[in-house]
Amino acid sequence: MTLRLPLPESNKGIAACSLVISLVALGLKYAAWAVSGSVALYSDAVETIINVVAAVGGLWALAVSERPADHNHTYGHYKAEYLSAVAEGTLVLVTAFIIGREAVEGWLHPHPALAPYAGVALNGIATLVNLGWGLTMLQAGRARRSPALVAGGQHVLSDVWTGVGLVVGILLIPLTGWVRLDAVLAGLIALNVLRVGWNVMKDSIAGLMDQAPDPETLDQIREVIADNGRGAIEAHDIRTRVVGAMTFLDFHLVVPGSMSVHDAHEICDRIENALRGKMGNTLVHIHVEPDNKAKHEGIVFWPRPETPASNKA
Repeated sequence: MTLRLPLPESNKGIAACSLVISLVALGLKYAAWAVSGSVALYSDAVETIINVVAAVGGLWALAVSERPADHNHTYGHYKAEYLSAVAEGTLVLVTAFIIGREAVEGWLHPHPALAPYAGVALNGIATLVNLGWGLTMLQAGRARRSPALVAGGQHVLSDVWTGVGLVVGILLIPLTGWVRLDAVLAGLIALNVLRVGWNVMKDSIAGLMDQAPDPETLDQIREVIADNGRGAIEAHDIRTRVVGAMTFLDFHLVVPGSMSVHDAHEICDRIENALRGKMGNTLVHIHVEPDNKAKHEGIVFWPRPETPASNKA
């Protein structure tokens, strides 16, 4: 059964909830470290501080991204979400360095935890909180095509795996008597944080560089154009990019040279409406061309309209 929590209507509302939940998790993890003195639990608390900072950044980014287009940003402010995700990835890398340093210190100067079981209990509660919220945030981010929410959800879920590893590892310390296991766990947390930070930054930089969407999305776009382009000859030079919740798409549509502007406009409207129905928020730019501009590539509509003899050359 998939865990789902009730969500606010707006992405900003979700980001605000994320901030509150991050503060709750931070309080629990700080208490876990305070009662135990564990280096690993301290490292986990430090990572959660970044979650709080990232939640604040995500809230700002979503507020900016929802602003309408203006004379300085004629295509809108959607890329603000990618800036937030890149900033979060940078903070995660800094966190990994801090945690790694604490792990080395714990290895060189090991000391037993004061109250490992109490620390584990508090950290386990925080892990359950993060599990519920991380899954919900990730689902919402993918459904709403929000890079900031997806990055936040991935980061929160990375805490879950960290929490599970800590619960198991710290419980083994009094059983095995190996005090340095605490430092080893902190080192593993640092490596996991590096992995998450790299993935967040990689995806965000791809968005900032206008990387083409995945092949499945491209196939969907081509299918919609092919199903709704009757009356035209072909569609070529199809280009698309996804920026947050907005899809930008442009292509050339070849129509018979004898076709009226009104009829060509009707075809364009039909394609645009179908694309928005399938892709959601979509900004479509179609360049209409006469049949002598056909490249005989891309999407060739069938049955192909009769081309006037005057245009056959």
